[in-house]
Amino acid sequence: MLLKHAVSVPLPGQPTVGAGAQTGVSALVSFSDERPKGPLQVHDDFSVLDDPVEQQEFTEFVDIDGRQVAQSVLMVQGMFCAACADTVEGALCNLPGVLKAEVHAATRRLTLKWDPELVKVSKLAGAVGEAGYRLLPMREALSISNRLAEGRKVLWRLFVAGICMMQVMMYAWPAYITEPGDIPPDIEHLLRWASWVLSLPVVIFASGSFFSGAWRDLKKGRIGMDTPVSIGILVTFAASSLATFDRSGPWGHEVWFDSLTMFVFFLMGGRYLEHKSRDRTAGALDDLMNRLPEVCDRRKPDGTFEPVSVRRLAVGDVVRVQAGQAFPGDGVLVSERVTVDEALLTGESHPVTRVAGDAVIAGSFNLASPVEVRVDKLGRDTRFAQIVALMEKASTEKPRLAILADRIAAPFLVLVLLSAFVAGIYWWQIDHSRALAVAVSVLIVTCPCALSLATPAAMLASAGALAKRGVLVRRLQAFEALAHIDTVIFDKTGTLTFDKVVLSAMQVRDGVPASTALALAGALAGASLHPASRAIAKAAADGWSGQGGDMPADDTAIRPVLTEVAEHAGQGMSGEDALHGALRLGSASFCGVTRSDLAAVTSPRVYLSDASGWLATFELDEGLRPDAHQAVAALQAMGIQTWLLSGDRSGAAQRISKLVGIDKVVAEAGPEQKLQEVIGLQNAGHQVAMVGDGLNDGPVLARANTSFALGTAAPLAQAQSDFVIQGGNVLDVVKSLKQARKTLTIVKQNLIWAAVYNSVSVPLALAGYMPPWLAGLGMAISSFWVIGNALRLNQGAGESNSAIGEI
Repeated sequence: MLLKHAVSVPLPGQPTVGAGAQTGVSALVSFSDERPKGPLQVHDDFSVLDDPVEQQEFTEFVDIDGRQVAQSVLMVQGMFCAACADTVEGALCNLPGVLKAEVHAATRRLTLKWDPELVKVSKLAGAVGEAGYRLLPMREALSISNRLAEGRKVLWRLFVAGICMMQVMMYAWPAYITEPGDIPPDIEHLLRWASWVLSLPVVIFASGSFFSGAWRDLKKGRIGMDTPVSIGILVTFAASSLATFDRSGPWGHEVWFDSLTMFVFFLMGGRYLEHKSRDRTAGALDDLMNRLPEVCDRRKPDGTFEPVSVRRLAVGDVVRVQAGQAFPGDGVLVSERVTVDEALLTGESHPVTRVAGDAVIAGSFNLASPVEVRVDKLGRDTRFAQIVALMEKASTEKPRLAILADRIAAPFLVLVLLSAFVAGIYWWQIDHSRALAVAVSVLIVTCPCALSLATPAAMLASAGALAKRGVLVRRLQAFEALAHIDTVIFDKTGTLTFDKVVLSAMQVRDGVPASTALALAGALAGASLHPASRAIAKAAADGWSGQGGDMPADDTAIRPVLTEVAEHAGQGMSGEDALHGALRLGSASFCGVTRSDLAAVTSPRVYLSDASGWLATFELDEGLRPDAHQAVAALQAMGIQTWLLSGDRSGAAQRISKLVGIDKVVAEAGPEQKLQEVIGLQNAGHQVAMVGDGLNDGPVLARANTSFALGTAAPLAQAQSDFVIQGGNVLDVVKSLKQARKTLTIVKQNLIWAAVYNSVSVPLALAGYMPPWLAGLGMAISSFWVIGNALRLNQGAGESNSAIGEI
């Protein structure tokens, strides 16, 4: 969908307006080969944004106090700094029907709350267009064509500035290497005119983005980061032009075309590198949000396929997904077999195989040949949409340090203009030939771009790195809290252990093979859905040969056939076997077993008996996650205290604690006691991170300084946590903690760099030791250093858990 060229025509297979099209709004189709140019203007067509079908992609409607409120996340094109974000917010906040408008400068995402009864998105987009920016849904803004178009425009400006700069420097070079009077006046005047002609494209075209940004801000009564740069460019060009036109005037003895073209080139170079780096910084987030196909093949009643927009699919449709394409919705595989990549959605690092009847999830990639899938869930009902919602929230949030930096940047810009004005007046009294150069240098060198980028660039890079591992960040601010934690509290069930029981050990009657006992128990358990029965049935089907068993893994000889199988509620299963007679599987009382028959056991157990009495005991356990012990050991090695808060009985909690090496255990604790334990630790001065299942630990997850939820344990929308671990790997807690500490280090480095840069550069510029071209170079390097330093956080994002010690 591209806004400017949207036309109102009915889609194939859709009713016309008169035939009952949705809400009376005709479907809108756009031509992707015609790309809109320049910022949106008042006369552009925004009506496509009001189409309910299109709004499903970027808008969610919720009821607040009995009133329907729309929440949209859109992309703002044409932004370069925090001042641009303020301009967009200012253009929207005072409009009727707008409840909230917040723009994240680093990601250019707009979070918008609006009343659909009072205003339309098209009107809001028009207001943003009048301010000189373009408002698009993220899928379109993040599309490859739009990214390339934006990058090409910046690159063209850089190219023009570079070519002209080299030519101007060639004409200016004789003045640097000769003595006064060595160059004949007519030749010197000719060189000045040639430099003036070559500087025109730099000022008119290459510097256009600075001027348009400054003009937008001034119209809104704001001083943006483009304002001092634009003043510096215009003043330098104007003074140099006067010197060229009137050699006998007050400016006639010197021109600064070389400095002008050089610092514009450096500024544009920095902006281009910043543009490329910003794409990399939030690359994982954008890749995740933009991975669904625009069009897929839907099966028609006659068995043939037709290409349709993904937004026109309906539940129950059968679609054909090509190799390398993402599944457009959650569904069931109709074809025989497929290999899929679910890395960004579940944390599963290796491709997995699905067979006919298995579920596939939206956003996962088909790695094999074309397959057919029946769609069960679409749009916001899919797990993919829930993940994207979390990522959108993280990418639009402004961390505390970023808000503080933006607040400092605004008054700092006013101080920059005043400083340049005072410096110009001061130097005019000392040496009026240097006054202009000093004032321009101060304007350029003090632009606080690096200060505004220091925090969001680092936190977005970390969020992208963790997303590649299957860890979703719900709040960027949580990085700061996580970096300072000294205590990690784990829940037991579903966190350190799996949320289902498994067979851990067997005891059998003398003379009875373990394989026989397990086969009999499995035959009985297969008729029940009780968790204990399912664990035994699965162990029998898998050929369990673990602790206490003498059954070889490939034993398939025993296939008991039972009759009169029945389930007795709350007690167990019963049945008849030709060889063993009446069989019972269940509790001790149901099977007629007394404690004197068995060795003492502390774990949950199920008994099997026959006509002769006790036959076998099956000890069940919550399977311990394989990386739980390693994760706890890694935390303790980092000086982190570990706790276990569990609602389970003391014996089970203590046993898990010993297995993984937890420092302190609180067992048989309900939600209220868990909450009080966390509050007590916080009152004692501890910074607490809670790791739970995201559902019954909700109050504790919300109270802790920061928190993790395993994405497989609860719906993502219900998770109260700051981080969601989709793959269920406990070691990802350690990875996230190390990433948070490194993130905070990078943020501090960036802030220190910005402060040191300004504290050193400003005095040099005021003292006249920094010419304008060097000021432009310094500003560009400052911004690029901040983003480049943040990109270091992406290193090692694809490491496996075995390499957790290296980050």
